[in-house]
Amino acid sequence: MLKLQTISAEWETCTALSAVQDALYVLHGKWKLPIIVALSSGNKRFNELQKTVPGIAAKVLSHELKELELNGFVTRRVHDTTPVLVEYCITDYSNTLGEVVDALRKWGTQHKENIRRQLKKVD
Repeated sequence: MLKLQTISAEWETCTALSAVQDALYVLHGKWKLPIIVALSSGNKRFNELQKTVPGIAAKVLSHELKELELNGFVTRRVHDTTPVLVEYCITDYSNTLGEVVDALRKWGTQHKENIRRQLKKVD
């Protein structure tokens, strides 16, 4: 019986690890979540989005948007106007990341405070 419990625990750990790896594979890099967060306030054209996400190069933004679109987080809308208007918006699927983004925001704030406290101790 003990051996089955060990196998079960190992399986759960393996499954959890696999799920985290899958999530990180889809959201890897430093730009995907900031792009999703920037689009959460509304649709944006490419240049607007580049200004909203400071430090991102146009080539990188283009690549990240394509990957986000392939994974169902972002849609690209082309309006039949002259000149052609292209805008990006998040999908309903992106909203499933709400708790993840909120948890990362909270942890990031906590981490900054922790670092500040450590630096004050050193001074």
